Amino acid sequence: MPDFVKVAVRDELPPGGKKLVEIEGRALAVFNVDGAYYAIDDVCTHDGGPLAEGDLEGTEIRCPRHGARFDVRTGRALCLPAIEPVDVHSVEVRGEDIYVAIED
Repeated sequence: MPDFVKVAVRDELPPGGKKLVEIEGRALAVFNVDGAYYAIDDVCTHDGGPLAEGDLEGTEIRCPRHGARFDVRTGRALCLPAIEPVDVHSVEVRGEDIYVAIED
């Protein structure tokens, strides 16, 4: 059973919001898509770009370096230059608190 770590409160992540967090030395991007929360590694699989610095449009995050897009729900790479998915992690909301567990 993965260990969940508190990473934010709901007020910090309004709909369309994103937040960069770190768990066990691993950078993660947490997103609020219309009240649903998702977490992915903050590393573009194309060249290691910081995904949390990109634009979030619906369920897609765009890497600010070369424009690769990923689905924040599944981690799937949606366009070139990325072809490999980004790792996704479990998110739980407990009251006003948002928790993430690293999934390997």
